[in-house]
Amino acid sequence: MLKKLLKDHNLILASGSPRRQQFFKDLDLDFTIQLKEVEEIYPDHLNASEISDFLAKLKADEFTQLKSNDILVTSDTIVWHHSKAIGKPKSIQDAKSMIASLSGETHEVITSVCFKTASTTKIINQTTKVTFKSLTSKEIDYYVDTFSPMDKAGAYGIQEWIGYIGITHIEGSYFNVMGLPVQLVYETLIELAES
Repeated sequence: MLKKLLKDHNLILASGSPRRQQFFKDLDLDFTIQLKEVEEIYPDHLNASEISDFLAKLKADEFTQLKSNDILVTSDTIVWHHSKAIGKPKSIQDAKSMIASLSGETHEVITSVCFKTASTTKIINQTTKVTFKSLTSKEIDYYVDTFSPMDKAGAYGIQEWIGYIGITHIEGSYFNVMGLPVQLVYETLIELAES
């Protein structure tokens, strides 16, 4: 359905995330992937969704030569915990420390998506609350040593082993925690196609 609406548009996903790419495939969309290196630095005064909004737009701003039928999609996900943004881990030890800090507590996962055309820019975001049980150090070590948490905000993937055994409650969109508020993206692409 959406594919038909977008038939006269050139949809560009500017994300190296295999999960986001899979979401676009699962939505049955025709799209191309274009990547540009962006240093993900944001002003200190920003909080929560302001950070992910800023970074999603920063990624979109790298694309300055969009054609009239292009729709560019960029995205950024952060974990927000104790009034602090937690990004991707820088080392194995960092990953273990991140997960330990989330253990036995509730945090927020915020994903922002920026849609840019030749004439407009629109940013949406969604927040999901995630609660972990108290994880043992053996569970944390096993997960970090066995899986690949290094490319994930907060050092975990909800769809992986740690999510199966550790997450006790979720409030909001599951897919948002995986890195894309798919339903909101779908609705926004319909709006853009029809405008």
